[in-house]
Amino acid sequence: MRRTLTALATAISFTLAATLALAPGASASNVMVTKAYARASATPTAEAGAAYVSLMAHGEADRLLVVSSPAAKMAALHKTVEEDGVMKMEHVDALEIPANGMLEMKPGGYHIMLMGLAQPLKEGDEIEITLTFEKAGEVKVKARVGGVAAGTN
Repeated sequence: MRRTLTALATAISFTLAATLALAPGASASNVMVTKAYARASATPTAEAGAAYVSLMAHGEADRLLVVSSPAAKMAALHKTVEEDGVMKMEHVDALEIPANGMLEMKPGGYHIMLMGLAQPLKEGDEIEITLTFEKAGEVKVKARVGGVAAGTN
């Protein structure tokens, strides 16, 4: 009986570990990154793209300071704002993740701007994004490339 319980506990542990390893997100100390995705390029000559993640701080607050990706020459934190009826993007120096709270990047709001794409982003592909936090440090995450309008549902 003891051997069966030990084998069952081991099997459950391995199954849980495998499931977490395949989940589209990552975790570092008190910050968990989920829902990582990018939008497919609208044209074959697109030089810019956008990616999105959800960030959750367990415990103390943290700040996302820097983003980078091998998929682009440059990546930056941006937010979309409306000014006099015109939508535009503004650079953001850092994003605050509140203590025991969440920050969700989404179209029409905060996002990761990818500039100088190495190649257009194609639906079904996956790109790597590195997020650098003030306290949690560096976190690498894989973002699946969705459709051109991904995230608008």
